[in-house]
Amino acid sequence: MSRDLSQIDFVAVYADGGIIVARHHIIAAVGVDAQGKKHVLGLAPGSSENAKVVKDLLGALAQRGFDLNIPRLWVIDGSKALRSGIEQMCGKDARVQRCRIHKIRNVTERLPKDRAEQVRWLMKQAFKLDTLKGKQRLKELARDLKTQHPDAAASVIEGLDEMFTITGLGITGELARCLATTNVIESPNSAVRRVSGRATNYKDAEMALRWTAAGFLEAEKSFKKLRGHADLKTLINGLRPNSASLKKAA
Repeated sequence: MSRDLSQIDFVAVYADGGIIVARHHIIAAVGVDAQGKKHVLGLAPGSSENAKVVKDLLGALAQRGFDLNIPRLWVIDGSKALRSGIEQMCGKDARVQRCRIHKIRNVTERLPKDRAEQVRWLMKQAFKLDTLKGKQRLKELARDLKTQHPDAAASVIEGLDEMFTITGLGITGELARCLATTNVIESPNSAVRRVSGRATNYKDAEMALRWTAAGFLEAEKSFKKLRGHADLKTLINGLRPNSASLKKAA
């Protein structure tokens, strides 16, 4: 929580609020530098649906040298507060990719089991297409669902543009699979659960935060470079044309 972040060129940030320790919600951020190395950036107690918590986390990163105005890709869950906080504090150059796994889950949980399996497959296929065709396919799916499952149809369309941000940036292959979901930040959860389980009497949210931080530091020891990191130059070029960072990553 006190690391100097000013000397690292972060090109992507994963942010997620799905961590719960002793019934306390924790929002976490993990950054990826231009060479594909992952870094735990910071944590904040509270839900990602709480706008103040989001701003507190981003503000704390800025105080430690993380320039919020540099164009980056932000990979997030479906939190409206998280999306709004990024927009307000990072400006128009921040590019947001909504987690496709969260989106599919949000849609299919509103459907009966037999229809859910079909819709899950259709959405996965749509995400493999180019931006125009993929969005068109999902709009067709929403129209098909609207009569009998209006909630699911609305969920398909909500945030549609940001489901294809990486596609529009020309990201493909293994790198696209890694940048399309928040799995990178969710994968340390097993270490967090193991480490935080050592404490049995949590007094408050700050204590939960400290044990969560210890879990992330433990997980960080085994972090590997982002899969597909050799293609990060494509992401950097899309975010920052003619940037010097492109030369470093090449």
